[in-house]
Amino acid sequence: MVQLTNGSTIQAFPNQPTNLRGFTLHAVYADEFGWIPNDQEMYDAILFTLATTSGKFICTSTPGATDTIFYKIHTQPQYNAFAKSHVTWQQALEPNGPMKQKWLEARKTEYEGDPWRWKRELEAEFAEDQATWLPLALITKCIDSQLELWNEGNTHRGTFFAGLDLGKHQDHSALTVIEQKEDNTQQLRHIKVWPLETKYAAVVGYIKTLSDRWQTIEKIRVDITGIGEYIVEDMKNGDIENVEGITFTATRKQELASILKQRMLNGNYKFPYADIHISPTKTLNYATELNTERFEFKKDGTLRFNHPQNQHDDIFWSAALALSCTVKLTPELYLAVMPT
Repeated sequence: MVQLTNGSTIQAFPNQPTNLRGFTLHAVYADEFGWIPNDQEMYDAILFTLATTSGKFICTSTPGATDTIFYKIHTQPQYNAFAKSHVTWQQALEPNGPMKQKWLEARKTEYEGDPWRWKRELEAEFAEDQATWLPLALITKCIDSQLELWNEGNTHRGTFFAGLDLGKHQDHSALTVIEQKEDNTQQLRHIKVWPLETKYAAVVGYIKTLSDRWQTIEKIRVDITGIGEYIVEDMKNGDIENVEGITFTATRKQELASILKQRMLNGNYKFPYADIHISPTKTLNYATELNTERFEFKKDGTLRFNHPQNQHDDIFWSAALALSCTVKLTPELYLAVMPT
């Protein structure tokens, strides 16, 4: 608590709404208000501390998640009583502000290829709202007109990795096979998407046939979320080697999606502009399917992935799984109780 010469006091409170209740205040300032986990409860508590004093509430923040009161204040008409200021790097740059030109140039280099991050941090925009994880400009950059998808009936030799995203009723099962080249690039060689309601046994049988013909699939990573390890055991019992089950936790999905995006940003992942025929009446485009996945920036600093209604992200995640086979994934944290 700081005592001012006019008899007023300034007091700092921990981020807990119950700490404010019961106070009568004339002004409340909340910094980084878009990043606190209990902002709705905090906002309600603040309003009642000002109810009898006609006091002011001031909040500032770097734009972040869109499920916050700070976002609503800036975008929704019921908060029009707030006076709003929008300060970007242009206003903060020297000599008019404290930001150094050298620091700004370093951020431009660091954020190259990630315009969303630049918009959020330097342009102060809620740029993650309905953002796609893989922009069309990035996808187009990775298209190689010289590549063609390989047919499963042919025999090929090389170093191959595969990713399998399983689905049945609402989502498709999708298989992506990439070839690791000597120059450390990866090329899409084969993709298979099954119609809805296809039994897992048919998917496993297809992969078994493909593995026997190509013989050099070094690793297959399989999404076992909601299914369990039994599908991996079935594949191993069918002499499909080097199968690893992956559970899609929030942190694991962020890691997989980041591997996919970084390979594309580096120009390492190449694929043809190709259509994928699921049935005589349904065809998907590979580039368009990669552009489906959206993400949201959460308050805890992690990402939440989703896709638009009536669309699917099976191809996206099968590609991410396949590319992840070329690296060792971060071990998942777990809680263990040790006997004394």
